[in-house]
Amino acid sequence: MSDERVVPSRLAADRAVEEEPQDRAAWARYGMTGARARAVLLPIASFAVLLIVWHVGARAIGIRALFPTPLDVLAEARRLIASGDLLTHIVASMTRIVAGFALGSAIAVPTGLLMGSLPLVRSFLQAYIEFFRYIPALSLVTLAMIWFGIGEASKVFLITYVTVFIVTINTMAGVASIPAAKLRAGRSLGASQRQMFVYVTLPASVPFILTGMRIAMGAAFTTIVAAEMVAAQSGLGFLIFSSRLYMQTDAIFVAIVTLGLLGFLTDCAMRWVMSMVAGRYAPQL
Repeated sequence: MSDERVVPSRLAADRAVEEEPQDRAAWARYGMTGARARAVLLPIASFAVLLIVWHVGARAIGIRALFPTPLDVLAEARRLIASGDLLTHIVASMTRIVAGFALGSAIAVPTGLLMGSLPLVRSFLQAYIEFFRYIPALSLVTLAMIWFGIGEASKVFLITYVTVFIVTINTMAGVASIPAAKLRAGRSLGASQRQMFVYVTLPASVPFILTGMRIAMGAAFTTIVAAEMVAAQSGLGFLIFSSRLYMQTDAIFVAIVTLGLLGFLTDCAMRWVMSMVAGRYAPQL
């Protein structure tokens, strides 16, 4: 009796061992094995669960004008894409974000490096940084409209404002985090001030600079939506604000989902560019 029970179990175990390499080979044909397959499939499964919960919740409420289903949002997205309106709003918002972000980063990185490297500069500018970084960009929307009008300059100014302080503080923190032993080693080897900056300070600060830029990009998305709700005739923020007048919640959801997708794709693009340009200094990005 015992032999009859053991043999089937052994056969099942042998079959499982044979099937496991076959499964791995099947995944390998699609370029995915092990952890990489999980990294791809788990986010897809997570989004699928979210869509199911969203659909069930919308059906339970039963009022499309209050909470549309994913299918309603998809139908509205198709309409906006076909008319070209969605692309127009995307281009308007992304142009403002990229312009303000680039200008803010160009100001913030040198400022942060100088503040971190030179105590005199840090003492002179730190009070301004600490004061203005606690003033929300949204509180300056009205002033931006008065100073720059309702055109592109006011939105770019707000994005620049919110970017500068985040990147500056992260850059300064990167310089301050350099181990004293590394600085002493450079000086003991006869490195000049310029060589210390190029070969020690700047490489050690790169991970902090890039992290600050990624955080600033998220803040830029938040700021541009609020700015476009008040002072714009195009953009995703304008689409959200104008759609409320006609209770077009499906269009509002389209804009919200588009913002999330744009943010996700922008972050992926930034990480890819950063890994190509500065991967040796920040391998964890």
